[in-house]
Amino acid sequence: MYSLQSWLKRTALVLLTLAFSLGLSGPAWSTPLLPLSVLPTANAVKDGSSILRFALPIDEPYIRDIQNAVEGTTPQIRGKRWPEIRKGLGKAKRTIERHRDDILTAVVPDQQAIAAEQLDRIAQALLELEDAVAAKDIDQFNAVRKPLADRVGIIEEAMITEFPFEVPEEYQDLPQLKGRATIDIKTNKGDMTVVVDGYTAPVTAGNFVDLVQRKFYDGLKFTRAEESYVVQTGDPDGPDAGFIDPKTGEYRAIPLEIMVKGDSEPIYGTTLEDAGIYLDEPVLTFSSYGTMAMARPGDDANGGSSQFFFLLFEPELTPAGSNLLDGRYAVFGYVVEGQDVLGTIKPGDVIESARVTKGAENLV
Repeated sequence: MYSLQSWLKRTALVLLTLAFSLGLSGPAWSTPLLPLSVLPTANAVKDGSSILRFALPIDEPYIRDIQNAVEGTTPQIRGKRWPEIRKGLGKAKRTIERHRDDILTAVVPDQQAIAAEQLDRIAQALLELEDAVAAKDIDQFNAVRKPLADRVGIIEEAMITEFPFEVPEEYQDLPQLKGRATIDIKTNKGDMTVVVDGYTAPVTAGNFVDLVQRKFYDGLKFTRAEESYVVQTGDPDGPDAGFIDPKTGEYRAIPLEIMVKGDSEPIYGTTLEDAGIYLDEPVLTFSSYGTMAMARPGDDANGGSSQFFFLLFEPELTPAGSNLLDGRYAVFGYVVEGQDVLGTIKPGDVIESARVTKGAENLV
């Protein structure tokens, strides 16, 4: 039986769904409210960096086996299932020993030396994880696991030889991010680092990086901060609700862009519900504190521009794998450092500056 607090939070979910839109104008969602029981309930990945690694467009099975063995320990470590963890780590070690050459062959030639070094460090870290398991030391385990997973990500990124698809012709005139970019955001409450993903949402991420490069967000206020729900910004001063392109004098409209797992390119211009596939899971999900997504008018799937929001992930209100945001709004990145800053932001707080620190060359 749910506690009173749990019941209140679930009731709040219904009220929030009915009362709030993440769009620009604030009307309620025009799509029908779906009961949680018919939505996916998988054990979703809740770490933004991990979601981004799984989102990389690669199909090399052995590096994925290593990644699954390492990142799959998250629920296991919570339950202190030490034998299962030890078994997974052993599988990862054997994969490196038996398939090292296969992994390196999948890496672009000029990155193979770096990848080989990373594999050596991963192998050493796996031994350190086994020591932490033997000691049943959760803190030590977590301290080793994160940089290990990051090293797996470095190898995976080095396997990408070209951008995997072309954006539809009608959106070719919009900025595109053909890869990833890292942005440092300084606010009056503290600093955050975000990674935006052009492999999954090239137009949405490209628009954001372009606006960062224009210093559009510098000095803009946070206009909305709903506790345990969202923090929103990107509304410029004056009557305009988005970015007006100085070259054309027109509002830059960004289409809804959602990549579904198993697809080779995003779906444009429609929610997954309107497309009849609301049970399908997006590649980038609303399952991490600090998820970044494009805001839009509630009645216009293609009306986004400069406004975006951060999800303040709350399992009772926005449960991972079964919330009412996935498939309705375009996720394009995650806060990877400084997540604690988000919870302190109030309406009227300010983005002092936003700067691309990595990946600017991927903006087309």
